[in-house]
Amino acid sequence: MDNIILRLLISTVVVSLLILSILLVKKTFSKHLSIQTHYKVWYFLFVPCIGFLFPWKTFHLGEYLSNVINNNPFWKNKDVIPRSEGTTNANMSGESNTNLLHDLTVSIDKTSLDTFYNVFFIVWLIGIIFFTGMIIYSLYQINRLKKASTTIKNKQINDMLARCIKEVGVKRKIKLRESSLLNSPITLGLFRPFIIIPKETRQTFTTNDLKYVFLHELSHQKNKDILVNYAMWFLKTIYWFNPLVWYAFNKMRVDRELACDASVLNLLNEKGHVEYGHTIIHFADNRYTRPYEQFSPGIGGTKKQIKQRILAIASYSKESLHLKWKSKVIYALLGVFVLTLTPLTAVVANTDDVYHFTEKNVVYEDLSTYFDGYDGSFVLFDSSSKQYHIYNQEMSQQRVSPDSTYKIYSALFALEANVITPSNNERDWDGHSHPYKEWNKDQNLSTAMSHSVNWYFQDIDRKLGKEQLQHYFDKINYGNKNLSANLDSYWMESSLKVSPIEQVQLLYELEENKYDFNEDNIQAIEKAIHIDDQSDGHLYGKTGTGTINGIDMNGWFIGFVKKANRTFYFAANIQNEDGQATGNMAAEITTQILHDKNIY
Repeated sequence: MDNIILRLLISTVVVSLLILSILLVKKTFSKHLSIQTHYKVWYFLFVPCIGFLFPWKTFHLGEYLSNVINNNPFWKNKDVIPRSEGTTNANMSGESNTNLLHDLTVSIDKTSLDTFYNVFFIVWLIGIIFFTGMIIYSLYQINRLKKASTTIKNKQINDMLARCIKEVGVKRKIKLRESSLLNSPITLGLFRPFIIIPKETRQTFTTNDLKYVFLHELSHQKNKDILVNYAMWFLKTIYWFNPLVWYAFNKMRVDRELACDASVLNLLNEKGHVEYGHTIIHFADNRYTRPYEQFSPGIGGTKKQIKQRILAIASYSKESLHLKWKSKVIYALLGVFVLTLTPLTAVVANTDDVYHFTEKNVVYEDLSTYFDGYDGSFVLFDSSSKQYHIYNQEMSQQRVSPDSTYKIYSALFALEANVITPSNNERDWDGHSHPYKEWNKDQNLSTAMSHSVNWYFQDIDRKLGKEQLQHYFDKINYGNKNLSANLDSYWMESSLKVSPIEQVQLLYELEENKYDFNEDNIQAIEKAIHIDDQSDGHLYGKTGTGTINGIDMNGWFIGFVKKANRTFYFAANIQNEDGQATGNMAAEITTQILHDKNIY
């Protein structure tokens, strides 16, 4: 839900900027745009308005960019998985450290943020329900109007309608009816189009006068204005809270009538222009009943709108070829701007959320029985065969907070920056009381990693500073690399996010020393995350638990198993809103999978 709201808010900002841009373009190039183009530029609003709902990832834009990079000779030696087939053959034996499997964590208070999201969502949903109710009521009234209307059987009038249909170029069959419930003609019906005129109009207008009514309503049909009206109401329902959207659609409705008038005038001579203008004046302030207004375009309007339309009719001249081409160029340029901007709406909201995985050597497995009661994923990479084994493709690419698993890299960066060294990595406890007794004493790298001591890693992060940390996270391409949150908590259900696949890739790259770190520092990290030795291999790893408002919602266990001739890298992530998703449970699930696969 949070992601949808975030995308909605970002989309709202983009849409608002686009509305202002369209208004600026219309004002700046007013004399260089045809009347039809003045109306059609509003169509671009429909693209970013639904951008936050559109599944852009279906088009694999991230994968496309990855393929471009990988197919470029300059990047050939920068694959996600290095080309080297060698494996690390140094087995570090040592005492078992099963404390690494029992994660200690603290709760993050997100009450204020959750309250904002919840309140916004509830208010937004109430608005959606209200406007949906209005739509349903309007459709009911339209259906009632159809049933109450009667078919016009006058041959002269029907012949005139047939001639107008041919003249306008409408291909669909149009039904003509009359009703005493109306005081202005309307056109309606997405699938079965109708023109309904007031009984009074049919009785007082000559057949020639009705011609202008028919030409106007048929032009609406040809321009698909009824469909546009429905789209307008759908988007107004989503963005009901944005006054700029309402303003834009009101302006769009005025431009629609001007464009429709221009379509009719294009079919008439100068005498016809005058007669058409008189027909419009007849319906000044005689608009149809409000429930139909948003769905059924018609010839009527307010006195202010009619005055604007009459002035446009008086100054009308057929568009020159030069004006048509200028309109097309400006329209195309605006289209490029919109189509470039729209995916960015989703990208801004989704950049942090999904890692686009393009590796082909993958086996997808069903391990759901191990994850009973959890939403989870499991990623295993065999360094010998260079093959991935993945459970839950979608979640394996979903970026979430790394929680305490980030401490592997916090320690590595501190070692690289000489904040600590392999032989001198002690930090003094400042006497501040922490929730676990294991934290309330002096720590070194091994004990801090073993008991996941937050203050130790917060301390070395502060010594490094955000700028240097950002440099290292960028260097190893760690997830979304977003350190925008507080320096003491950016990794705890906050701005920094990483996917299970990336966790595995990072561990592999660390072991292969892809980034040319000091080998002694890598060995120090290995020693700190060493868990256990068995006859068939050596287990290394780190758990992580994300706790929000006292509820354990996000559990990690990442690491690798070193065997005689190969190394297996793994990452398990589990999620559960009931408070059972811990690093401990992720470790239990992982060790069972590794056991059943005869890996460890």
